[in-house]
Amino acid sequence: MAKSIPEQKLRAIETVVSAHPEGIAIQDIHDELEEAVVRRTLQYRLKRLVDEGRLVKDGERRWAKYLPPAAATPRIKASEESGERPAGEVPLSRRSVNMRYHLRKPLHTRTPVGYERAFLDAYRPNDTAYLSAKERAHLRDVGTPAYGKSPAGTYAKQILNRLLVDLSWNSSRLEGNTYSLLDTKRLIAFGEIPEGKEQLEAQMILNHKDAIEFLVDSAEEAGFNRHTILNLHALLANNLLADPEAPGRLRRIAVGIGKSAFHPLEVPQLVEECFDQVLDTARAIENPFEQALFAMVQLPYLQPFDDVNKRVSRLAANISLIRADLMPLSFTDVPVTDYTEAMLGVYELRRVDLLKDVFIWAYERSASRYAAVRQSLGEPDPFRLKHRDALREVVRAIVLERLGRKEAFLRIAAWAGDNVEADERNPFREVVENEILGLHEGNVARYRIRLSQFRAWQNIWNDPGNGKTGAMECDG
Repeated sequence: MAKSIPEQKLRAIETVVSAHPEGIAIQDIHDELEEAVVRRTLQYRLKRLVDEGRLVKDGERRWAKYLPPAAATPRIKASEESGERPAGEVPLSRRSVNMRYHLRKPLHTRTPVGYERAFLDAYRPNDTAYLSAKERAHLRDVGTPAYGKSPAGTYAKQILNRLLVDLSWNSSRLEGNTYSLLDTKRLIAFGEIPEGKEQLEAQMILNHKDAIEFLVDSAEEAGFNRHTILNLHALLANNLLADPEAPGRLRRIAVGIGKSAFHPLEVPQLVEECFDQVLDTARAIENPFEQALFAMVQLPYLQPFDDVNKRVSRLAANISLIRADLMPLSFTDVPVTDYTEAMLGVYELRRVDLLKDVFIWAYERSASRYAAVRQSLGEPDPFRLKHRDALREVVRAIVLERLGRKEAFLRIAAWAGDNVEADERNPFREVVENEILGLHEGNVARYRIRLSQFRAWQNIWNDPGNGKTGAMECDG
């Protein structure tokens, strides 16, 4: 049972916030409270007030401010009506703006709703469409690789190392994971868990890596069928659920959605029946972008699994894109608030406008990123030129000494600490790590490494027992 909070303590916080209709940061609230309170306790109490609709939180992390509802509502409405949004945020249609206005009302004022099967029944593949013909054509233009038609998964395999990091990081970030992009890269490449991070976060990211590799490796066979989706869930949920049999199995329990007035289906037989209908409908959709968005809408709306439903839907959205050899969707730069509210719009209003805006914007960002990856040769990097000899020395030593992933990571960090100036150590480490990950038989000569030496090292490097095991043994 959650620990109760004395009402007078909550009211004291409300009194402080009400004196600042423009918004007040958590540190300023802390300073103005008469009673001393530790920051973690204050965060817990503020969360309680926000969840109950007694305060409104504007912004994330250190930029967050808290406002009284009476002051927040006109402020939100005015900013949205003006159409002004900070640079880098998702541009919204008028219908999406109206949805957000409703979804930002206090939870206790929003009408509880249950699962409506009519929302699924009403969709007719290749007749009904969430995306207009113009939107589908636009996405096709931005997402088609320049080299022309190739077998399923060709493009995804070419950028696999980048995709593993980008999609693992962004999808995990949307679930509240606190890893940085560089932390994610080092975890995936070297099995390195940063100090102070929870094992659960590492497990979440490594599960994404396994699931992405599964989709890319099985590009020809993967589809909207039970085998693909159940195994996708099993990989993403590995070691993260209380019931060890739940990964890869449709749920048999009732579930709830935090901070939402939506109540999913509770009858297991109906969950299974609707799950099959979702897959049958998705499989019949011809356009890969419409198929991807349909998966992002209907899979989370059904909540077919005990947990990890949104993660499944985000990776499932890539099934059709990989099969059609289009650029993948990695959710680059998608704001957490926009995505969360988009899903609430599906849950509570059965409307896809906000999620569609997020989907189109996210795909444009992802496609732009991966188009640049293929065109990133450019001019010589002055940093790499400056450290040319040092890079060669470290890479050569790792190969000749046949170091595994964990040993290599430690060697790079130690060498940088001893030989590189403090402000250049992290960039140096990242460049060396990239060089190691990019080694292949066609480029080892530039490090004065013989082919036999490279192949002997590869046997060590690719052995799961050398540097990967510790990172996988998470408690989750």
